[in-house]
Amino acid sequence: MSIVVTGATGHLGRLIIDALLAGGTPASGIAAVVRNKEKAAGLAELGVELRTADYDQPETLDGAFAAGDRVVLVSGSEVGKRVPQHTAVIEAAKAAGVAQLAYTSILGGPEADFDLAAEHQATERLILDSGLPYTLLRNGWYTENYTANLGPVLEHGAVVANAGEGRVASAARADYAAAAAAVVTGEGHLGQVYELSGDTAWSLAEYAAEVARQSGREVAYRNVSPEEHLAVLTGAGVPEPFAAILVDVDQAIGRGRLAGTSGDLARLISRPTTPLTDTVADALRQR
Repeated sequence: MSIVVTGATGHLGRLIIDALLAGGTPASGIAAVVRNKEKAAGLAELGVELRTADYDQPETLDGAFAAGDRVVLVSGSEVGKRVPQHTAVIEAAKAAGVAQLAYTSILGGPEADFDLAAEHQATERLILDSGLPYTLLRNGWYTENYTANLGPVLEHGAVVANAGEGRVASAARADYAAAAAAVVTGEGHLGQVYELSGDTAWSLAEYAAEVARQSGREVAYRNVSPEEHLAVLTGAGVPEPFAAILVDVDQAIGRGRLAGTSGDLARLISRPTTPLTDTVADALRQR
C-alpha cells in the first residue's frame, strides 16, 4: 500500500508530498503520479516512487494505482478538460481497488454558484457514483492566487477587481496541502466532506492596504465593473475564456461565496491557518 499523489509536480501536489514527508511518512511509502519523470527527478532523489501517467491518456493510468492505495486526486489545471481527465483517474482507481480517494474540490461544493465550480461538482458526482471510499476536500482560495500577481499590483499601485466589498477566507497553499496529507495518513476521514478555508476572511481593500503597508508603496483597491475588469485582464494577455472565469469568481466573492470560515482546515492541520500578512511577506521577500 502506498499513498499516491497525482499531479505531483504541480504547486499543490509537490506541497502535499512535502507535508507527507514532514509528517513522518517514509518516502518509500509515497508514489507520485507524473507526466514527465525528468521534471520529477527531485522527488525520485528523495526516494519517492514515480508512476508515469497522463490524465489525457486513460490507458496510461493502468498500473498507476494498486489495491489498498490511498490516493489524493489533485484536480487538473486545465479548465474545460477536467471532467474527462478526472473520470479517467476515478475509473483507474476503482479498477485497482484503492482504499481511499481524496479529491481536491471547491469550497461550497454543490452550493458554489460560479462557473469555476462546475467541473468540481461534476467530479464529486462521479466519485459518489463510483462507490469508492472517498474524502472530499473542498478547497477555498489560495492566498497565492493574489500574491502571485504582486508585480503588476506594485507597478500600477492598484488591486483591480470586480468583487465589491466581498471577503475571501483564503489560506496558504501549504495549509491545504497539509490537510490533504492529514486525511490520507489519519483515520476517520472516509465518507467525510470538509469545507476548507482560512480562519479569517478579508476584503480586497484590506489586501491592498496590507501590500501597501509591507511594501512601503501606495497601493489601493480599484473596484471596477465586470466589463472593465474583463478588458483589463485580456489587455494584460489573459486569454478571454479564462479572464471571464476570473471575472465570474469576483462576482461570486461579492456574493460571499468564498468568505465561509468553517474551521475545518485549522482542525485538520491542528494549527491556525497561515494569515494573509505572512503570505504577503513571503511574496515580497521572493521578489
